[in-house]
Amino acid sequence: MKKEPTADNPPPLTRAQLAQLLGEWKGYELGTIGRRPQEGDAPEEVWLELRPSPGRAKVCSGCLQPVDAVHDTEERWVRDLPLLGTPVVLLVHRCRLACPRCGPKVEHLDWLGRHQRVTRRLAESVARLARVLPLKHVAEHFRLHWTTVKEIDKRCLQETLGAPDLGGLEVIAMDEFAIQKGHRYATIVVEPRRGQVLWVCRGRGREDLRPFFEALGEEGRSRIKAAVMDMSEAFSEEVRHQCPNAEIVYDLFHVVVKYGREVVDRVRVDEANRLAADKPARSVVKGSRWLLLRNRENIDPGDRVRLAELLRANRALAAVYVLKDDLKQLWQYKYEASARKFWEGWYRRAMRSRIAPLKKFAQNLKGKLDGVLSHCRWPLHTSLLEGINNKIKVIKRTAYGFRDDEYFFLKIRQAFPGSP
Repeated sequence: MKKEPTADNPPPLTRAQLAQLLGEWKGYELGTIGRRPQEGDAPEEVWLELRPSPGRAKVCSGCLQPVDAVHDTEERWVRDLPLLGTPVVLLVHRCRLACPRCGPKVEHLDWLGRHQRVTRRLAESVARLARVLPLKHVAEHFRLHWTTVKEIDKRCLQETLGAPDLGGLEVIAMDEFAIQKGHRYATIVVEPRRGQVLWVCRGRGREDLRPFFEALGEEGRSRIKAAVMDMSEAFSEEVRHQCPNAEIVYDLFHVVVKYGREVVDRVRVDEANRLAADKPARSVVKGSRWLLLRNRENIDPGDRVRLAELLRANRALAAVYVLKDDLKQLWQYKYEASARKFWEGWYRRAMRSRIAPLKKFAQNLKGKLDGVLSHCRWPLHTSLLEGINNKIKVIKRTAYGFRDDEYFFLKIRQAFPGSP
């Protein structure tokens, strides 16, 4: 005796209801359902046959216009989202239309790309997971090939990111980061107020940066008012050439790093060599690099005692250390006249020190003084870029490196879309 449907005994689903529940494959209806074994220990796949619904509207994938005539029909295996942990593949009977405008063209389907072997919803799930996991793990999760996952994610990034919006751009920040071993670098351009990555390219020369300014156009280049950067000659020369109204702004962080490398390190090495006969003193000076380069507020109490003893014992190191801290004060001024007066006092002290590396650095910095004092009008810095560079290292390390520059740069732009 057949039981009546109740809440505890619901009626069975029809094929149409099952198709609607599983996928809503518009224009198709569910046909045969089966299973097929996989190689190795992989679980069996469920395969579903999808047949064109009679009387449905057919659209050409070329011109997106309705077409009634069918040129032929082909069978295509397409992977879909897993069902309760079980892999699902679709056997799709896809039509090729006889379009009077485009000729024979594959039928346009909202849920399946023109030449794709995965459904759009599976591609979207792959792209979402690829934002937080390496491609290898995403491929294992969906049982797809690594290259398939990479191409899905790359295509999704190209569609969602598109070309960067360079309209209304007035201020830019630029920096370089290591992309591979062997002094291979890439250049990144950021809108510093929004924190949006606008451009990434391989190389750090003028010719590498030129396509960015070409994309800006003549009107966009004339609109740029300030560009913050390190003390790279290539960056500054290209900005001056391309953007006649832009001011160069040299960042505190990079100037201090350059001072540490060219002055503190050089003097420390020279003093260690001078103390070659006194091995204990030489050892103390040689091991003081990070103690001298670290910011004073970040030094532990115990290390402060060591630092004070070192500076009392060595006049040259004491001079370059004090002038390093004083140089940072230059970026605290808001008025150019006051900043220039402070600089003149700092420059006189540096030149009277009789320390050759310090005098050379001061003379070089004097030639770039306009870029240093520009911070009074444009209080910009590249701390945001340093944070972005650190995140780029994480992205690169998570992926165990990138062989495709375009894909790598798209991942960087995805990670830094910018605040509104």
